[in-house]
Amino acid sequence: MEEKKTIGEKIKKWRAKKNLTQDALAKKADIPYSTIAKIESDVITKPGIQTVQKIAAGLAITLDDLMK
Repeated sequence: MEEKKTIGEKIKKWRAKKNLTQDALAKKADIPYSTIAKIESDVITKPGIQTVQKIAAGLAITLDDLMK
C-alpha cells in the first residue's frame, strides 16, 4: 500500500523540482517564509485553501497537480 504524502512533503518535492528556495517560493506566493517552513516541516499540517492556492501559483502549477 502506498504511503500518503503530507502537503508539506508535496510542496517540498515541487519546490525542489522547480529549483526554488523556501524564501524564493514565499516571495512568489506572497506568503511569509515561516509559513512555508512550517508547512514543509509538518508543524502546520492543514494549511488553509487560500495559502495552498498561493503556493501552487508560486510554483506555477495547478492546485490539482500539487494535491496529487
